[in-house]
Amino acid sequence: MLNAAVAGLGWWGKTIVATLRDSANLRVVMAIDPDPAAAAWAREHGLDHAGTLDAALTDDVIQAVILCTPHSLHAEQIVRAAQAKKHVFCEKPLALKRADAVRAIEACRKNGVMLGVGHERRFEPPMIELTRLAKSGAFGILLQIEASFCQDKFLDLPAGNWRMSQSEAPAGPMTATGIHLLDLAVSLFGPAESALARTRQLGSALTNGDTLAALVSFKSGAALLLNAILATPFAGRFTLYGNKGWGEVRDLSHVENPKGWMLTTCLRGGEQVLRDYPPAPAVKANLESFADAAAGKSTYPMTHEEMIATVAALEAIVTSSRSGTIAAVA
Repeated sequence: MLNAAVAGLGWWGKTIVATLRDSANLRVVMAIDPDPAAAAWAREHGLDHAGTLDAALTDDVIQAVILCTPHSLHAEQIVRAAQAKKHVFCEKPLALKRADAVRAIEACRKNGVMLGVGHERRFEPPMIELTRLAKSGAFGILLQIEASFCQDKFLDLPAGNWRMSQSEAPAGPMTATGIHLLDLAVSLFGPAESALARTRQLGSALTNGDTLAALVSFKSGAALLLNAILATPFAGRFTLYGNKGWGEVRDLSHVENPKGWMLTTCLRGGEQVLRDYPPAPAVKANLESFADAAAGKSTYPMTHEEMIATVAALEAIVTSSRSGTIAAVA
């Protein structure tokens, strides 16, 4: 059992605490948040409370930290945790710039600690099957992905919330939902080489933008067509095309409250095959995979190179959305 501290008790930090309540290998024992109300919430949930990350980093009981903090803080917090010999699970995005991702990962490597990232879409059963089919060659040469991840959970955010900040959440929906689709594309296509993106504020008070469209080109020659919106009810779709077939995952609900998925596949010369998948705790599966890897029981299924490639492509998307021109991936 890995003892962990959760840093950041916003919407997602509290969701993580609830998700791990019955985990067999990862136990949350401390909550970290400077908000005075967080202390009462922590006590109600049987957790120790601290106002700063330092309390966890100097506590021998704490073996890992789970970062649910604003994006710009991630890299420095990962470095500090690694130097304190604590394993780190960081919510997405790992960083906003490639250089910061490299710095954070090097600190984890140097100090021999495990690093996990909140890309739980990789742990959804139909996505695991889609990836297996793609890597087996069933779809042939991988050509293109069309992907969409939309939600309206942020419409009631108070003015000044960090999720509406151009510095903390640039390109609006990209760091909230689009980053998941980008990570999946990297896992299938490898590193990206350029991005052309547009972000607009069209249907909400989200001043950093609520509607994003992006075309990401990969070194393999494949492309990702990405749609991410924060001003419409939930919708999720991920379609992978190859020259021998295609597969599409349809989400029935947001990952916070999974209701299952539909996977449709079609191979050349055959009919479309539809398979229903029941709900599965992908967020918990990711965290427990991280805990198992930290304990040396398994290999975490996300490489450092993939983590860096995703952040590098994110940085190019943000650059393009600001300039209106194609941006090269660092």
